[in-house]
Amino acid sequence: MAWNEPGNSGDRDPWGNRDGAPPDLDEVLGNLKKKFGGVFKGGSGSDQQTPAGVPGSVVFIGLIVLFIGWLLTGFYRITEGYQGVVLRFGEFQTTANPGLHWHIPRPIEKVEKVDIGRLRAVEIGYRENQRSGQLSSVPFESLMLTQDENIIDIKFAVQYQVNDARAFLFNVRDPEGTLQQVAESAIRQQVGQTPMDSILSRNRNQVSVAIFETMQEVLDRYEIGLRLSSVNMQDAQPPEQVQASFADAVKAREDKQRLINEAEAYRNDILPRANGEAARILADADAYRATLMARANGVAQRFTALREAYAEAPDVTRKRLYLETMEEVLAANRKVMIEGDASNNLLYLPLDRMVNEFGNRSTGELSGEPATSSSRVPVEQVDSRSVRRGRESRL
Repeated sequence: MAWNEPGNSGDRDPWGNRDGAPPDLDEVLGNLKKKFGGVFKGGSGSDQQTPAGVPGSVVFIGLIVLFIGWLLTGFYRITEGYQGVVLRFGEFQTTANPGLHWHIPRPIEKVEKVDIGRLRAVEIGYRENQRSGQLSSVPFESLMLTQDENIIDIKFAVQYQVNDARAFLFNVRDPEGTLQQVAESAIRQQVGQTPMDSILSRNRNQVSVAIFETMQEVLDRYEIGLRLSSVNMQDAQPPEQVQASFADAVKAREDKQRLINEAEAYRNDILPRANGEAARILADADAYRATLMARANGVAQRFTALREAYAEAPDVTRKRLYLETMEEVLAANRKVMIEGDASNNLLYLPLDRMVNEFGNRSTGELSGEPATSSSRVPVEQVDSRSVRRGRESRL
């Protein structure tokens, strides 16, 4: 029964007092000293024992061993890639780098180990099943509005690491959840400032870089203790409901680009050829000009020399010019000019050879070959007696 219930013998309280009077403090302390004095005195007498019958020296040694064991529990080791955060009654004290350290054991101090070497990832717009590896879409994250008011289904993977263990544990309540919200906000901001064609084709890398910079700036402002490693666009396509129409638009755009490439290839083939032809024509013109100038200079020099010769000997020069002119005029004439004299010799004219030579000369003139002195028909002079003998033999 309880000490204060009716019928309790003597009506004693827990301190041995009767009638409910308050105990004397000095008396209570004296009684405790008597009961436990043998434990802490460590006297030499074998009769000093605890109330349970155990010698006081054994209890004292046991307490010392327990205290030393408790102190030894304060040693801890931080492995490579981790950072320790020492807390005293839940308040931050210091950080510990990889190695062996000691802290005041629990419950006074404790150590939180944070993995700062592991590369972590957060998925925006999809989730990956860790067992099967299959991807499942998350529409409320992946569907976004572009600058040209088109809806795009886009997925990102953000990789990051912890670079400040203290900030990671204390500055934000849910660092990873905050990171995911920051990532989704930065992605929506950048996608809303970019046309759909730019995201799907030529500016995918620029979009990822812009999202990376925006996210890191926000995380640094939050002092969340995270450092981004990469922001990768996993997939970007129109919604499933309009994929067929969009595929036709993409095909038309590809045909347009193909035709542009073919036109550029044709231009690259024609332009060098035309430039070469133009250069050849210019070179021929320069050569023709040089030829005409040389010929004109030659004619001028010949005329100058002829004028000087005419000034020295007018008659001789005049006669020579007349003969050269007649020779040039009569070179292509079929008539034969014979100077008459009173000799008895007869002239033998090889008409067949003359005709052949004239035909060859005409052909050469048509082909552009100049007439030479060897094409002139020779006129042979024979003795009249040989001609007469030939006539008599025929008679």
